[in-house]
Amino acid sequence: MKIWLTIFILVFNFGCTKSESSRAIKTLRIALTSEVSTLDPVNSFDNVSGSVIYNIYEQLYEYHYLNRPYELKPLLAESLPLMENQGKRYVIKIKKNIRYHDHPAFKGAIRFVKAQDFITQIKRLSYLPLNSTGWWIIDGVIDGVNDFKKSVGSDFNKFKSTSIKGLSAPDDNTLIIDLTQASPQFVYKLAMSFASPVPLEVLEYEKNDLSIHTIGTGPFVLSKIDPTKEIILNKFKLYHESFYPNEGDRYANSRGLLKDSGEQVPFVDSIIFKIVKDNTTRYELFIKNKLDFIILPQEFYSQVFDDVGNLKENIKSTDIRLQTMPTLTYWWLGFNMRDPLLGKSLNLRKAIAHAVDMNKYIQQFTNNTGQKANSILPPGILGYNPLATLPYDYNREKAKEYLAKAGFPNGKNLPELVYDTRGESKISNEQAEFFKDQLSQIGIKLKIVKNNFNQYLEKSRTGHLQFFQDGWTLDYPDAENVLQLLISTNYPPGPNASFYTNKTFNLMYDRLSKLSDGEEKKTLITKMENVVNQDMPWVMQYYSRNFILYHDYVKNYRPSDLVWSYPKYLRVK
Repeated sequence: MKIWLTIFILVFNFGCTKSESSRAIKTLRIALTSEVSTLDPVNSFDNVSGSVIYNIYEQLYEYHYLNRPYELKPLLAESLPLMENQGKRYVIKIKKNIRYHDHPAFKGAIRFVKAQDFITQIKRLSYLPLNSTGWWIIDGVIDGVNDFKKSVGSDFNKFKSTSIKGLSAPDDNTLIIDLTQASPQFVYKLAMSFASPVPLEVLEYEKNDLSIHTIGTGPFVLSKIDPTKEIILNKFKLYHESFYPNEGDRYANSRGLLKDSGEQVPFVDSIIFKIVKDNTTRYELFIKNKLDFIILPQEFYSQVFDDVGNLKENIKSTDIRLQTMPTLTYWWLGFNMRDPLLGKSLNLRKAIAHAVDMNKYIQQFTNNTGQKANSILPPGILGYNPLATLPYDYNREKAKEYLAKAGFPNGKNLPELVYDTRGESKISNEQAEFFKDQLSQIGIKLKIVKNNFNQYLEKSRTGHLQFFQDGWTLDYPDAENVLQLLISTNYPPGPNASFYTNKTFNLMYDRLSKLSDGEEKKTLITKMENVVNQDMPWVMQYYSRNFILYHDYVKNYRPSDLVWSYPKYLRVK
């Protein structure tokens, strides 16, 4: 996922003192930092709407709450898919007797999930009037889906009557998906909200508009919605059997997160989502015990941490605890590989890579919350090696040597390079000035061009960037989701903003995209990373981390980028 906006999701106990946290009715109060754009899973692709939707809707698969690296486990499916036809066919058995929340379209009857409901939702991703943000997960992937989109157009009657060649449901509990080519990574897309099942009769009743009218199977039911102010969910009393994990990784064991193993979830009775946009308000509410936990805004670091990064004594003496959460968001400096200067000179790129003090950058611009990158892959996915090293580090003398090898000793005769900012914010400008200063110390002149974000995106899409900062948030925990940023077929308007191309890398990617997890895939990922490091289209910066403060009456909390349904695992004591 391209990094458009960082959105913090915080859980509040408004008006509740510490002693009141043992109330008879267990309620989580969650503050969102912006209005909810939609509650329709066909168009939910932002953190705010997703934090609500994943508590209402469920998918075939979900991520294990306590294991890292991330692993998928069945949710509405009985098991992981059975792969046939050399990996091009997914056969998925659906659990029986999974009940939907009540809806007028059911006319008082009980409605259970059927395989056809998943087909209906995939059709919705293809339906032109909905302009789904999830179209990309099936575009050219499922056999016949593009033909369906073209032939149905905006005709809802055709939507209902037209089938998709690669989708079938031989019975209510069997879903068959035929892909255009083998894709082990497709299973991750079946864990995204885009793939939530939807009954056709509800679409007919709601005129295919689920933006504020929900129909899920999840642990919580929509009770009240005011998209600009408040959303309330109540516990679904007829929720199917679902249990707290009975295993976890070393972190889960050391933090005592397995005490509720085997207990049926959810533990809380309701969730109240409140929109609270101001950082200062969130921090003050937390300190006053009116907030359960908070992703600490950067401007309050000095109030919470001492000079060496530990919690101050006045904070430690309360019930406040700290978690440091690695995220699946990370950053690098990008070169336009089609640029006749930067793209053609590996030694010039090496000079820049050795000239920038990333430790100083991380200290200055992340208050040391960023983790210095050691790989083009982020931690937590297959193929990432915590012992890996990059073929460059801050070394001004080496930078000067490479600059001379490039034919520009001390910068002599080197044209001014152009750095484009990602936005108009103060920090974007300060970052640009940092890079300008660092490069000037080896003789490279940098011209800063200031853009708003839309201008930056337009330049990225049209190839008019030379030197720039780029970043990515993983859509799913697979190296393929990173490496696809560097294949030639993803040139802009695709995500390959560096216009990087390497025939060997492209061939390896084609092979990788068909491999399941295992040693063969892991070895191939390492080879692909070595190719990228040799060509150096990127200079890696850091992995984002969040500091999270929470009161110790919040139990079982494990922050995650991918487990959006975490409220079902929480206790408030």
